[in-house]
Amino acid sequence: MTVFFPLIASEGGFGINLNLFETNLINLVIVIGVLYWFLKGFLGGMLQSRRETILRDLNDAESRLKTATAELAKAQQELSVAQQKADKIRVDGTARAQAIRLDGEKRTISAMAALKQDALADLNAEGARLTEQLRRQAALAAIDQAMTELPKRLDSKAQERLINSSIKNLGDS
Repeated sequence: MTVFFPLIASEGGFGINLNLFETNLINLVIVIGVLYWFLKGFLGGMLQSRRETILRDLNDAESRLKTATAELAKAQQELSVAQQKADKIRVDGTARAQAIRLDGEKRTISAMAALKQDALADLNAEGARLTEQLRRQAALAAIDQAMTELPKRLDSKAQERLINSSIKNLGDS
């Protein structure tokens, strides 16, 4: 039972054949059904396995992201604490360096003052020694001069008056 619906009315035209046995429609339905049943289990299992793998990988990635985010926050907090400590150390170091510098300046000033005092004491001592030495030399020179001029100036009466006056001065004292 061949039924043709001629679309084109010419020899060797085009039409639709509805005869199931001639068109192998039953064979095609069986093959498609078997392929569907077989591929549904095979491809479905593969797709399900792939879906589970992807979900597992996504969950793992999400877990790692959460862990990394938590570690990043912790590291940022530790960095902040470390920066605060570094700033405190820098401020303390600057203050300590300033204190050490001021202490060094004070020591230098006091050492210079002590050196100046020592130099002045040495200078005063040397001045006193030189003054004493000059007095002695002047006294010795005066005695030498007096000894050379005294015999010329003193006659026997003057010597007697000098001796009496010296004795009298010794007796009064």
